[in-house]
Amino acid sequence: SLILLAKIYNILPFKMRRKLFEIHRFTRGKLGLGIRYALLKSMSHKCGKNVSIHPGTYIFNIQNLIIGNNVSIHPMCYIECGNIPGGVQIDQNVSIAHGTTIMATTHNYEDIDIPIKDQGVENRSVHIHENVWIGAKATITAGVSIESGCVIGANAVVTKSTEKNFVYVGVPAKKLKQR
Repeated sequence: SLILLAKIYNILPFKMRRKLFEIHRFTRGKLGLGIRYALLKSMSHKCGKNVSIHPGTYIFNIQNLIIGNNVSIHPMCYIECGNIPGGVQIDQNVSIAHGTTIMATTHNYEDIDIPIKDQGVENRSVHIHENVWIGAKATITAGVSIESGCVIGANAVVTKSTEKNFVYVGVPAKKLKQR
């Protein structure tokens, strides 16, 4: 069982589990899905049931990820959970299409006398509520809340929090219609 495997993984040091997650990032099929799930369950802040992390997905600061039941994260997604517990929270029944980026950090850039790269980052939580579909190659920026029932169109860039049960498209994402 995958729950048993997650408990076995828990015995290993965190750095070793993170390395195993990296090693199995591109492992295909049910084996890859199972290994990534068990490792996710052992490393994340909280992980529900029936979660699939498809090949090529990058998750940084995985210990700050909260993920509910029935979540699918498709290939080539990039998720930065930041340095706060629950930096990225994904509730139940969420589908995240391939190539999506979710960022719980943003660069500081206010001081014009210091290079931007030297100003550090700010952590701002991202919350994706239940029953959400995020289309291919969408970008969800730091501090955003995607409310329940939303559809985020392919290639949309979400820079502001959404309202429940709307479809959002474009750069930056705007309300297209109610579901």
